[in-house]
Amino acid sequence: MGVMIKKPADVPGSALPAILIGLFVAFGGVLFGYDTGTIGGILAMPYWRDTFSTGYRNPEDGELDVTGSQSSLIVSLLSAGTFFGALAAAPTADILGRRIGMVASTGVFTLGVVLQTIATSIPLFVAGRFWAGFGVGLISAIIPLYQSETAPKWIRGAIVGCYQLAITIGLLVAAIANNGTKDRNDTGSYRIPIAIQFVWAIIMVVGMLILPETPRYWIKKGKHEKAAKSLSRLRRLDVDHPALVEELAEVRANHEYEMSLGKASYVDIVRGTVGKRLATGCLLQALQQLTGVNFIFYYGTSFFNNAGIENPFIVSVITGVVNVASTVPGLYLVEKWGRRPLLLFGAVGMFVCQYIVAIAGTVDPDNTATNKVLIAFVCIYIFFFASSWGPVAWVVTGELFPLKVRAKCLSITTASNWLLNWAIAYSTPYMVNSGPGNANLQSKVFFVWGTFCLICCFFVWALIYETKGLSLEQVDELYSKCTKAWQSKGFRPTVSYAEVQEIRGSVGGRHASLADIEANVGRKRSVAHVEDGKYGGEKTSYEV
Repeated sequence: MGVMIKKPADVPGSALPAILIGLFVAFGGVLFGYDTGTIGGILAMPYWRDTFSTGYRNPEDGELDVTGSQSSLIVSLLSAGTFFGALAAAPTADILGRRIGMVASTGVFTLGVVLQTIATSIPLFVAGRFWAGFGVGLISAIIPLYQSETAPKWIRGAIVGCYQLAITIGLLVAAIANNGTKDRNDTGSYRIPIAIQFVWAIIMVVGMLILPETPRYWIKKGKHEKAAKSLSRLRRLDVDHPALVEELAEVRANHEYEMSLGKASYVDIVRGTVGKRLATGCLLQALQQLTGVNFIFYYGTSFFNNAGIENPFIVSVITGVVNVASTVPGLYLVEKWGRRPLLLFGAVGMFVCQYIVAIAGTVDPDNTATNKVLIAFVCIYIFFFASSWGPVAWVVTGELFPLKVRAKCLSITTASNWLLNWAIAYSTPYMVNSGPGNANLQSKVFFVWGTFCLICCFFVWALIYETKGLSLEQVDELYSKCTKAWQSKGFRPTVSYAEVQEIRGSVGGRHASLADIEANVGRKRSVAHVEDGKYGGEKTSYEV
């Protein structure tokens, strides 16, 4: 196995257009990451605390502040909005299309940014958080959908993983922006970091108006000429090139086969292998949140401050840099190692780091050396997350589902991510802070996250299938034939859905299993036609 990720020699055309388009679409992750990253720093800004306080004084420093319940509401409302936005992504992407759906999503996000920018009290600020979240929820489900449907299979994991890289870049830029304005004694302290998001929205909208719709969306809508033109643009091949015609025929045949098996309603997606895949995707996204990563980025500034660490804003910038840098090797390893090994690697590493942080912070919380241990192992933990569970969760969920239900299933798995995101954002202040009604866990909260990381190990072993190198249509075959996730590494696709569609009528129509149909295809292939030469110039047909 070589070191570099290279396009297979037998793949015609150019992958560059699809790669560049996938990378640009990943930019939407900056909206997600930046909006997530700004709030932690804004909550700690003296001017913001004084402006939005309703009279409560923080016992830690005696200054005006928002209460723990208000802090929970402000942070978690974004996640609540994203949950509903993710659920709305399916009809948006199926009705408007993947491309225009992202444009509309960015418009909703911009409304939320406007409300947050002009707010001077909690109610309007919270409303802005919700609508910004709704837009982010839409975007967070549609982007991996678009990337998965346009990327070549040999580099699809790295392209979809770039969405997570963009999220980490957004988090880092947010930390830098907050650090640059935190000492301003005017509304610019929080309005400047929030208003920067208008720039991200403009870039996103302008780009999406230029990019093509996905060929699989056009196939789903029955517009095959538009699908051919879109794929031609992505692969840089003529619309009548044999390789392009073959790829499009396989996508079309797979979709027709899936549609012939039944409907694509919300009830249908919880049945059979699709139901198994949906459960896997939902659990994967939920566990990504339960590793505790957003505790660091939502409340890291406040946590490090309460832990006695000087200049927690700088620590947040450091964790942001580590997050970005660590995502890059994950984009490489997802194609070289595969999905299962990388997720297992990350889960074990996060488990060890979380428990070290929890033990050190509990045994001697006031020691300077302990503070250094906290920072060091939080950074190492972020390395393990960013190089594995951060990008790979989006990669796997983007690959799991058949075309007819892909938008619905991706919206539900993404909503699972945001539901847990909301629950963690809302409950964390009560879990960590001191005072009446709070659990006062402090560093002990890392025992909770670490235990979930241990659960992640067993989950990956039992339920995550290896999909590296498979087309989205071949993933359907994988789940049809392989019943155990730990046996999936040795799977090799043998079905051509174009051939399956040709022969289905002879094996019982729509009620025939894929195995029966494949057996018939195999018998059909076994009829060999040998050209003249060894057999005296006549064409001979025989069964082998």
